[in-house]
Amino acid sequence: MLAVLALLPAAGEAIYFQDKISWRSTIPPSESVNVDQARAWGQNAIWIDARPDEEFAHDHVPGALSLNEDRWNELLPQFLAAWSLGKKVVVYCSSLSCNASREVARRLRKEAQLPDVFVLEGGWEAWLKQK
Repeated sequence: MLAVLALLPAAGEAIYFQDKISWRSTIPPSESVNVDQARAWGQNAIWIDARPDEEFAHDHVPGALSLNEDRWNELLPQFLAAWSLGKKVVVYCSSLSCNASREVARRLRKEAQLPDVFVLEGGWEAWLKQK
């Protein structure tokens, strides 16, 4: 009986948070892009690395700019100076389960009011596989 009572809160949380699991993409297909599609955009794309500074410093997509949640206010003006109308923005983080790219893309769309912001499917891991 105690075991059943102990499992009730866990079952409730599992039901309540079932749509909020990080590895389930909440990104509509129109807001995501795969590596091949993003590469095909060539100079018409700006790559944004949403990973922490240490990971960006270690390695990143060539030409990518760092824009992460930790230093959003500091890095956003640098990104906006490089962005121009008509450019597509490709945001990536570590992997498919990483939410940083989704959050940075959301903020770029909402706060900076930018069109054409996409999240890279599979993130940095997908880039490395296609390198």
